[in-house]
Amino acid sequence: MTGWTCHKGVAVALPIENVDTDQLIPARFMSAPRSQGYGSYLLYDMSHDEAGELVPEFPLNRHPGASVLVSRRNFGCGSSREAAVYALVDHGIRTVIAPSFGDIFAANAINNGLLPARVEADAVEAVIAALGTSQAEAVVNLETGSTRIGDHELSFHLEEEQRNKLANGWDDIDLTQSHEDVIGAFKQDYARRVPWARPAGAQNFAT
Repeated sequence: MTGWTCHKGVAVALPIENVDTDQLIPARFMSAPRSQGYGSYLLYDMSHDEAGELVPEFPLNRHPGASVLVSRRNFGCGSSREAAVYALVDHGIRTVIAPSFGDIFAANAINNGLLPARVEADAVEAVIAALGTSQAEAVVNLETGSTRIGDHELSFHLEEEQRNKLANGWDDIDLTQSHEDVIGAFKQDYARRVPWARPAGAQNFAT
């Protein structure tokens, strides 16, 4: 996965609360292999009518090149399906801006290079009102924890660990492996301090 620190793209508004993971990708599509891409399934039941035709006025149909999504509170609530994040990323979304996120969704997002940017509700509403059904240029900067959408400047909080994972394209395993030297030193020291803990016949407890 490729990391990033600054993203320039197009922002659109999805002025809906409680967008859950089943809306982000309905369960009936999750049997498809990831290698085929999940982008076409993103928010399928909102973006398509009963006949399976695209709904022209849906934000991501109106602006198919959008990569920054501005939505309302509790985005990504519901089940823990990581496929919800896959659908966003495969569609080309790199940042979702909202006042709050489902906890598991937010963790899955970071692990897949998607920024869940928590922004104060009043600021989100101002951007949603300014966007309406149009789009605006957006710049997202991980280093400064800031986003510019049109004339609006927004700030978001990002833990250093989250910033490192996004910047380096890391998931939890990659983050652990980045501490390989420290882990190795601990194992060597532990083997020296408690040699009795090594199982009989073990080749090298410290490896």
